[in-house]
Amino acid sequence: MQPYERKQLLERVEREGATVGAEIPETIEVQGEEIDLRTFVFEIKRRETVPAGERDRVEQAKRNLRRERLERVERIEEGDIDREEGEELARSVIGIDRALNALESLGPTDLEREQQATEAADRKRWMSFLKKALGQDDDASARRGR
Repeated sequence: MQPYERKQLLERVEREGATVGAEIPETIEVQGEEIDLRTFVFEIKRRETVPAGERDRVEQAKRNLRRERLERVERIEEGDIDREEGEELARSVIGIDRALNALESLGPTDLEREQQATEAADRKRWMSFLKKALGQDDDASARRGR
């Protein structure tokens, strides 16, 4: 493969919006293991949130996909490959990016923790409001010299 061809492929996989219109690969080999990537992503995406039991599996899948993406990009950059293999690698990298985008865009994974954080923030705002309304605002007291 010519250096300019490598450069073109690398620019293509790093281009903003490269995943627009791209499909998630049906299957992909990640670290020697064949994964039904499209099925996995659609199975996870059809739920509103990731169930507690699935969180670790999804996070591990994302880590593995990122690692596999990096390895494939490095093969395009430095590997002894021909143009056809480079094209296939570029398509697979874009497909991995598409899968990662889908997995990253999932809703909150822990609704209970999010609800507790929201309630804590609401309590804090309410207490701040009450302190100001009752004239117990620490900042205002300090400014008045008390």
